[in-house]
Amino acid sequence: MRLNDDVSVLKGVGPKKKTALNRCGIYTLEDLIWHFPSRYEDRRTVRRISKDLVGQDVLISGKVVSRRYNGNPYKRNVPISFLIQDDQNTIEIVYFNAKYMAGALKLNSDYVFFGRIAENRGKLQMINPTACKKDSRDDVRGVFPVYPGISGISQNELRNYQRQIEPLIEEINEWLPEEIIKENKIADCKFAIKNIHFPDESRNVLMAKCRFIFEELLILQTGLLYMKQGIHTGDIGVKIDVSGAYKFIDSLSFEFTEGQKKVWKEISLDLESNKVMNRLVQGDVGSGKTVIAETVIFSAFESGFQSAMMAPTEILVKQHFSSLKNDFEKFGIKVGLLAGSMKLSEKKAVLSKLKSGEIDVIVGTHALIQSNVEFKRLGVVITDEQHRFGVEQRYKLSAKGERPNVLVMTATPIPRTLAVILYGELDISVIDTMPAGRKKIKTIACTEKQRRSVYEKIGDEIESGHQVYVVTPLIEDSEAIEAKSAEMLYKELKELYKFHRVEMLHGNLGHEEKDSIMRDFAKGDIKVLVATVVIEIGINVQNATVMVIENCERFGLAQMHQLRGRVGRGSDLSYCYLILSKETEVARQRVQIMCESSDGFDIAEEDLKLRGPGEIFGTRQHGLPEMHIADIIRHNDVLEKSKKIAAEILHSDASLNSEENRELRRRVEKMFGEDINLKL
Repeated sequence: MRLNDDVSVLKGVGPKKKTALNRCGIYTLEDLIWHFPSRYEDRRTVRRISKDLVGQDVLISGKVVSRRYNGNPYKRNVPISFLIQDDQNTIEIVYFNAKYMAGALKLNSDYVFFGRIAENRGKLQMINPTACKKDSRDDVRGVFPVYPGISGISQNELRNYQRQIEPLIEEINEWLPEEIIKENKIADCKFAIKNIHFPDESRNVLMAKCRFIFEELLILQTGLLYMKQGIHTGDIGVKIDVSGAYKFIDSLSFEFTEGQKKVWKEISLDLESNKVMNRLVQGDVGSGKTVIAETVIFSAFESGFQSAMMAPTEILVKQHFSSLKNDFEKFGIKVGLLAGSMKLSEKKAVLSKLKSGEIDVIVGTHALIQSNVEFKRLGVVITDEQHRFGVEQRYKLSAKGERPNVLVMTATPIPRTLAVILYGELDISVIDTMPAGRKKIKTIACTEKQRRSVYEKIGDEIESGHQVYVVTPLIEDSEAIEAKSAEMLYKELKELYKFHRVEMLHGNLGHEEKDSIMRDFAKGDIKVLVATVVIEIGINVQNATVMVIENCERFGLAQMHQLRGRVGRGSDLSYCYLILSKETEVARQRVQIMCESSDGFDIAEEDLKLRGPGEIFGTRQHGLPEMHIADIIRHNDVLEKSKKIAAEILHSDASLNSEENRELRRRVEKMFGEDINLKL
């Protein structure tokens, strides 16, 4: 066997097991080696049978004193139970779907069992424990790794696979330079792999984990820094005169908030310097980021440059297009639109005008980064809801000009710890004040039992002329997941509010149908919109005063905050109802945070603590791959250290071409997959 062999070479891995492993990203024996245990079971100490052990996973030893079938022994899958006695007490061992155990456990023989002790009608019981004859070769005693679950494959099978490939550890060569190993006091590669899977003491497990945490974060930082070095931070770029911006600012019907003034000042200094601006503007939903972007675009126009604004969805693109067209029309600024759903003839006309300079501002989806998009004089690149794009996509858009200024915007509050990792090459500005007159949204937590009364109250809001969002995590009903589907809710609410128009919006609808529903909701023709998270961004309806989030335990805090921000855009008091279907402790915690705080950044920090970065926004969309063992928050000190080392490596070998860095390059490519394009 070799490391790059398919997992099907293993004994016990047939087509079904292979498919199950593949579903978890395990295709080769090397992938399997990197499937690390999530925890360990210490089975070295035999415990006496006792009621004090109820609810615990323990190791017990005893004699089989009786055996019985719980039903007709000639039928298939009949449970079989054994009475086990130690020197003090007895316990019933029950096996389901394991008729073969009748011959495996001999009466009056001593065995060792490992499993969870339960109490059933006053008697102690253990269900389907692992077992072996006392002092046999297949001993269940020792320190046992517990791997992340794979459907259709047991823990014993996973351990068996790892034992089969244990000899391959010798094939793995140390790839970290000796000075890095010594300086950071980490274990060598072979020692770490052996002890992560087959530990003989807890100290060795800790040493192995430290090695792999460091290694994984080094690979991560190398990949991120590689992608970011393509951004022209600090280069000589397009200089833009902002002195004319007052004409646009004075034309607005409102004054900038203190937060907007502060951010505009920071941007002004960037634009007037001869260095390329690379700035991230964070601001809560409704904080006024778009008008800041418009001021930048206006300044570019006044200085004779074009601007490009890229957004992740057509709904958001069309909203920006409409807003920019309305605000710029009186100044003679020509705004263009480029989206996937446009006819080919329309696209060609837009592209021609963009190339000739007849279009001053182009708003589009990722269609803007296609090779046929050309500018006459690109001065500003803006990406909205940046976390939906990768670094490479932003770079491709910037590359269409001679080092244009880059403005990145997001309404998704990102904790500073995460922002520094994701956008380390950007200066970060925060709009930390909200426009005057915006009322706080009243957030109310509800149980499943309170659903009916919630929808009755909402009926009063509809009768008074207001509109309602109802959000659910699913489109169709699923047996696997207990959650209110959009279709089920749509039918239910259509019946409940039969005198008002109720519609459904989700990602599977065609562009035209989506747009039609959105237009009608914006006009007020639709009173209740049942939707999936497709409405998380891009819809601004001032008359909408109620947001209902069904199965709120299935949403992240940051996501719920985004959804809540869809209401409260007007002067009327608005409500957000969070309906809990499963009342776990974590779910209650998160709902409490939502009810107590309206600050998106505080909420994002709490979300980060509770769920980690991987689940907050979908880290793949951030260009941040899934971590196997490292945690970028808990291991922040290692993260910082690995960033410095990664920077040093790339400084001396920018393309990772040297023999010394060949393995690092391979691992970076493997970690990031399609998210990275190493131009090597």
